[in-house]
Formats: sequence, C-alpha cells, structure tokens
Amino acid sequence: MIGLGLAALVLEQLADQKSELAGATTALAQLNWGWVALGVLAEAGSYLAFVLLQGRLLAAGRARVPTGPLAGITLAANSLTNSMPAGTVIATVFSYRQLRRRGADEAVAGWAVAATFVVASVTLSAVAAAGALIAGTEGANLDLVGVIVGVLLLTLAMAAVFVQKKALIRCVSALVRLSQRLTGYPRGESAVHAGRIIARLAAVRLTPGQAAAALGYGLANWTLDCGCLAVAFLAVGASVPWHGLLLAYGAGQLAANLPITPGGLGVVEDSLTFAIVAFSGSVVATAIAVLLYRLISFWLVLPVGWSCWGWLEWTAKRHPMATLPALPEEAAP
Repeated sequence: MIGLGLAALVLEQLADQKSELAGATTALAQLNWGWVALGVLAEAGSYLAFVLLQGRLLAAGRARVPTGPLAGITLAANSLTNSMPAGTVIATVFSYRQLRRRGADEAVAGWAVAATFVVASVTLSAVAAAGALIAGTEGANLDLVGVIVGVLLLTLAMAAVFVQKKALIRCVSALVRLSQRLTGYPRGESAVHAGRIIARLAAVRLTPGQAAAALGYGLANWTLDCGCLAVAFLAVGASVPWHGLLLAYGAGQLAANLPITPGGLGVVEDSLTFAIVAFSGSVVATAIAVLLYRLISFWLVLPVGWSCWGWLEWTAKRHPMATLPALPEEAAP
C-alpha cells in the first residue's frame, strides 16, 4: 500500500511537470554517445575498484577469491541492496555466505564484509570533506559541513578499531560476553565455536601496504563514480559544475545510505539536483545529467546484478561453505 501510494504521488508530480519531462526526453534523445560510453566505462571502473578492494581485504586473512566470482558477488549484492526493502541487510548476509562458499572461513568472511563497509565509509567521507573544502563558503551555506565532519570522525574511529587488531578482538569479545549476559547465548558448543572465531581473527594481518591499497581502491571507487556524474553533464551538452560537484556528490551518496528507499531511489536524484543547482547549475541541464547518471549507475547495473545472483545461486551447490581451520588449544582465548 505504501508503494502504491508513492507511485500515485510520483505520477501526480510527473503529470504536473509535462513540459520539463518533454524537454528531458528531447535532451536524452540528443545525447553525445561518446561521452555516454565513457561514463559507462567510468562506472565499470568504479565497480572494479570496489571488487579489488574486497580482494585486498580478503588477502589479509589469507583468503583468495578469484576476481570473476568476486565481481559477481559484488554486482549481485548491489542489486539486492537497490531492489529490496531492508536490502542492505539481505545483501550483507548474501555476501557473507558467498564469500564462505569461495574459500573464506566464517571469521575472515565476516571481517572482510565489515572492513569493506568501513573502508567505503571512510573514503566516501574523505571525498565529501574534500568537496566541502573545494566549495568553501558556498558549501558552508548548505549546512552540510557539520554533518560531513561528524561522519568523517565516526568512520575514522571505526577504521582505528579495525586497524588495531587487539582492539577489534576486544570489541568482538565484549559483544560476545554482553550477549551471554543478556540472552545466555552463545553457550556450550556455540561458545566454543565463538571462541574459535575470535582466535581466528588474530590471524588476520592487514599490513600498512594492504591498508594503503584498500584506501586507494576505496577512493578510486568513489572518484570514478563521481567521474560518471561529471561525464553525464558533458553527454547532455552542459558544462560541468566543478566547484560544487564533489560536495554535491558526497552529500548525495550519504543520502543514498539513509534507509528511506531501496538504493536511495528518488532521494539521490533530489539531493544531487538541489545541491548542484545551489552552486548556480542550470536546473534543466542538471536534472537531465543526474537522470542520465542514475540510468547508468543504478538502472543499467540492476539487471546485470540480478543475472549474477542467478548464476551464483545456480552454482552454489558446487561450492560448499568453508569452515574454520583447526587451531591449537593454546590459541583459544
């Protein structure tokens, strides 16, 4: 019922904007397809960087997942996130199970999924902060600086926990003890298994070189995706609003992570358009460029991701889930 209500609201709004829609249709029909192709390549490079980021984090736990299956897992998880209510939770569980089927044990798979989120959050916050610095006083007028700084500090704190292995193990151990006090779980054999997972985390060694590479891939992921947005302006024959583009992009991506609509549908388009127009961007050109960007980065990827999901589910029985390696008794916490 909520979905039908939102659909009716959208149709009503579209009916009131027939002239703008007609202009958008005309503009999309006159695209520079060379720039569109470059935008698709930039978006593909963004996903490749994200895949390589996960591969580098898995390597810290001595898990080797081939790039092909890892790319399929990434695209499928993206489509789950962008298509379903509570898609982020479903996609996280899906990625965890698929990584276990590809050779990562429970501890490494869980660590890699969480660490990927942390690195992506830190690098997105850094991109948004850089955009705020570039925008200067104009960006301050949008009341985004305080939010961006707060998110950056929070993500840096999370990153510090993951870099400091002892702190990570202590946090996980504290959560297990809290769960035992409140719910009595895990206990017995489950408690022993939880202890093995915690002990296995000690084997995850993220070297400075691996951490730097992970951050580099994270920055490349967001930079190339933002590049797709910039190319979208060129594809519709408009000038790129460089002064406020990075800040608007960072704000739009932060808005996409709010649990309002799957994939930030509608939220991203509005936040990007309003923020860019605030920097003296053309209303019509900005709306069309943002629409093109979302067609490439959102709608074009969805069927590819669902195809990957089907392939991974079809071949799941060929890849049994990895289990924790045997640990010596003295290694148990």
